[in-house]
Amino acid sequence: MSEDEKVILAIRIRGQVRVRPQIEDTLNKLLLGRLHQARLIKATPSLEGMIAKAKDYITWGVPSEEVIEKLLIKRGRITGNAHLTDSYVKKNSNHSSVKALAKAIAAGEASVSDVEGLKPVFRLTPPTKGFKGKRNVPVNMGGITGDRGEGISELALRMI
Repeated sequence: MSEDEKVILAIRIRGQVRVRPQIEDTLNKLLLGRLHQARLIKATPSLEGMIAKAKDYITWGVPSEEVIEKLLIKRGRITGNAHLTDSYVKKNSNHSSVKALAKAIAAGEASVSDVEGLKPVFRLTPPTKGFKGKRNVPVNMGGITGDRGEGISELALRMI
């Protein structure tokens, strides 16, 4: 997988109160309009710029294949708010199962939009045992916002 094909899991972890309109607009364009919403994004320069602009309200990183699979199985929703199933994936995409789709997404060869009718946003719960750090401080300074790298998988598992 080349650098431009990596997939980023972005999670909104700060709410809507007192957000500057420009940043709220950026969050809405990223489809992260509400607290605890997550999205798998293919890293392109324009989307990375949007993520950098909204860095004080979201956390992101490169998720593991296991996390992507759990996210699709437990939190993936199709039209009508039904759960994503292997048969639906097989019928509405080029992939044979949810596991195959997760593997392709992790490798940067597919995206959530490849499955017709699959909603691009995943609604998560607050993490079990809470957040570890201050809400308005970056991860590298002991907070919860910003780039987590591989650490996004641990947070995502607690939120699924």
